[in-house]
Amino acid sequence: MRVAHLILPSLAAFALAGAPAASAAGGAAPQGSGGGTSSAGPSSASGASTAAGTSSPGATATSGGVGIGAQPALPLPFSRPTVPGMTGKIIHGLAYAPADAPLQVQEIIWAGDRIRFKPYVYAGGHGKWNDVGYDCSGTVSYVLHAAGLLPVSMDSSEFETWGKRGAGQWITVYTNPGHAFIEVAGIRLDTSAEQDPNPPPGTGPRWRPVMTSTAGFMPRHPTGL
Repeated sequence: MRVAHLILPSLAAFALAGAPAASAAGGAAPQGSGGGTSSAGPSSASGASTAAGTSSPGATATSGGVGIGAQPALPLPFSRPTVPGMTGKIIHGLAYAPADAPLQVQEIIWAGDRIRFKPYVYAGGHGKWNDVGYDCSGTVSYVLHAAGLLPVSMDSSEFETWGKRGAGQWITVYTNPGHAFIEVAGIRLDTSAEQDPNPPPGTGPRWRPVMTSTAGFMPRHPTGL
């Protein structure tokens, strides 16, 4: 009985000592829960951003025809990418504007970057500037408008009388009644893969090397460029 009498008070003291620790552990749970909610905030925002990105139309996986089942356009790694010098450069499908070019030349290139994953859509870019896709002249119209060089969109026939005759120093629109594309600072934005040795996937506007032959096209350029 004496042994039991000594053990019971010891157990009671041990239980009382453990109670604050248990209470502290229980109190930590709301704080940890609050921390989890806080850290989940950026993830939710990121998810919302991704969901918004999927609404942007992009290139199809196959060539030819109108883009259906388009993939979302990827964001630009830089808002206004440039390279030194006077010639543009295409790196992994993204065009970099020459740092020494006039601002209007750079604006054309950056505008082309924004639509470089859009699909080919007949008459795209003529009903509205920010369209789900673009055809050849809609592409040219979009980038010229972004640089302040074209107030309204034109088709390829109308481009035959636009600007000045001949190739420009920085910008040249090559056009005929059936097709139009633009060369700017040594690179080409074109919905056609003609003379492109390594064409990117999909349809619609893509950055490509300049054409070695422009026979059958009429060159036009904006005044002073």
